[in-house]
Amino acid sequence: MTFDFTTVMKREGHDLIAADMIPYEEFRVKEGVSSIPMWVADMSFPTAPCILEEIRKRISFPNFGYFSASDAYYQAILDWHRERKGTEGLTREEIGYENGVLGGVSSAVRMLTAPGDRILLHAPTYVGFTHVLEDLGRKAEHSPLSMDENGIWRMDFEDMDRRLKQGKIHLAIFCSPHNPTGRVWEEWEIRRAMEVFAANDCTVISDEIWSDLILPGHTHIPTQNVSEDAKKRTIAFYAPSKTFSLAGLIGSYHVAYDRTLRDRLRREGEMTHYNSQNVLSMAALIGAYTGGGPWLEELLGVLDGNAEYACEELRSIFPGVRVMRPQGTYMLFLDLGDWCKAKGIPIRDLQKAGVEAGVIWQDGEAFFWPDSIRMNLALPRSRLEEAMNRLRNAAAGLSA
Repeated sequence: MTFDFTTVMKREGHDLIAADMIPYEEFRVKEGVSSIPMWVADMSFPTAPCILEEIRKRISFPNFGYFSASDAYYQAILDWHRERKGTEGLTREEIGYENGVLGGVSSAVRMLTAPGDRILLHAPTYVGFTHVLEDLGRKAEHSPLSMDENGIWRMDFEDMDRRLKQGKIHLAIFCSPHNPTGRVWEEWEIRRAMEVFAANDCTVISDEIWSDLILPGHTHIPTQNVSEDAKKRTIAFYAPSKTFSLAGLIGSYHVAYDRTLRDRLRREGEMTHYNSQNVLSMAALIGAYTGGGPWLEELLGVLDGNAEYACEELRSIFPGVRVMRPQGTYMLFLDLGDWCKAKGIPIRDLQKAGVEAGVIWQDGEAFFWPDSIRMNLALPRSRLEEAMNRLRNAAAGLSA
């Protein structure tokens, strides 16, 4: 292995919420037990060396005045999308900076809807989307995904169409790959979804922040690439933050081909007077997109191995759990409804037992899915194995 994906970093005390917080007010880790953060979506790996090199290079110049995004910044994005996403013809004019994907989603929601409007999303629903809509006075309309006979999460196109029509909904948030399920949509699925949106005059916000974390055997298809109509009705959001663990640097961008959508989105962002880039964030993106390919390929192998191991262990620990091996992302979503019912154990008791054992996982019910838990698999294998051992003992204790 060329890069370091095995060192267990001591993340506590470094201003990292993943290590310094527990997402449950009422639960505590037992005294003397170490915590294994497996909740918030950032990685427990050192970031790619090429990114640190680019940041150090910028820091070596001792001045941080006002600046504009450089030609190198735009070229890095253009090259990355062409080489890794198969996107041809993208221009720098169609790219715009955003202070985080959720910041961009917020701007797009404000410009495309009015308070009280309903917006279509798929459930399980990423909690960040829910918070944005609640803060803006909009309402979420959840179209549930379902598992097919092979345990693969699927969209229900008829349900989507019905909800759009009944609610007179004209905006959808599409998560691709899907968080929290880890589903990488196939081209036919995206094309069919976009046909449903087009038939209902529905503009689409496509969150593709996870689009570089695609596990072996799967391919990400940018939503805007499936048709000319999709280009015109979609604003897509990207960032290197999930891929390279750069969330704390803040820095995302949108791709908008339609001039009207692009102009309105930029104007909405400008009106806040804070949607401006950090110079070190720019350096990080350039470092990631120009030199991070080899590191990313090695990371994907690590994540794929972790996903295989975790799914096997969890099926053994919690017989009857419904879990799809992630096709993308490094998140795992557990539907424990059948297990909880068979054991007569409330989901909160299981969540508490995990936290007390030092496995800091996340309440999946916040994603509008009952009896569920979300877990982060982006950690060294030794810590993942320790977490599985602790969960096995915790589950056995509950069942005793």
